[in-house]
Amino acid sequence: MREGTATVGDVDLFYDEFGSPDDPAVLLIMGLGAQMVLWRTEFCEQIAAAGYRVIRFDNRDSGLSTKFDGARSGGGPLPLKLLKFFVGLPAAGSAYTLTDLANDAAGVLDHLGIDRAHIVGASMGGMIAQVFAADHADRTLSATVIMSSNNRAFLPPPGPRQLLALLSPPPKGAGREEIIANSVAVSGVIGSPVYPPAAETALARATEYFDRCYYPIGVARQFAAILASGSLVGHDELIGARTLVLHGTHDKLMRASGARAVARSVSDARLVMVDGMAHDLPEPLWDRIIGELTRHFAAS
Repeated sequence: MREGTATVGDVDLFYDEFGSPDDPAVLLIMGLGAQMVLWRTEFCEQIAAAGYRVIRFDNRDSGLSTKFDGARSGGGPLPLKLLKFFVGLPAAGSAYTLTDLANDAAGVLDHLGIDRAHIVGASMGGMIAQVFAADHADRTLSATVIMSSNNRAFLPPPGPRQLLALLSPPPKGAGREEIIANSVAVSGVIGSPVYPPAAETALARATEYFDRCYYPIGVARQFAAILASGSLVGHDELIGARTLVLHGTHDKLMRASGARAVARSVSDARLVMVDGMAHDLPEPLWDRIIGELTRHFAAS
């Protein structure tokens, strides 16, 4: 594993990479408030072992990348912004948009001297991947959109229990142990009920996550970026790269209707529903998921 920091304008983006620099590049983009380590090291190593140079990085406002401290979202009350978003319109008042996040991803490739890559995004990262594949078509070998949506107008909203769990921070003044316990609980709400991790594994991962970087305000700004970007259908219609849409049958945070909307909007996209998966990447399903990814890469 090699690691470093890519400077993109005023933003520093922490990354690491696996595999040979001579192999085709795969850029992994994580989701809302998610640090790059949610692409588990072993997951990345397995893709690299199949003959790929795998890069993961922290989006701005998460992990070890630049934080936009003091930046305010604004743009009116949240219910109004959510209503505009539901009808496919961008809601004003964000520090940045998904386009900025896609440009960050392109900047990571610039830093590493990579002309083209397979672009893989999960959740909000899947939205970034759609924008990237449209705006940076000449740099996209293939696109993969995992457990995500194109935010088309009038799509069924996320499950309220799952969305509330993701967006609600622990009580003010909560200590380290309480925050870690809350993280474990959130993972249980949005994760795969068919393939839950062992209790000790869930606790160890939540502890690692907290100790690496606990920064809940970044979630709010990234969520504002999603709302400010509105429907991505226009981007999808510009995507020419071979596109894979992967989604779990048990995902209630990002409903399957979002995956189907992406697959319908991107020309010749292939939709694969993964039985038992929810809004996570359960280790028992890695062989299936990585198999789908590497076959997709090889065909592109």
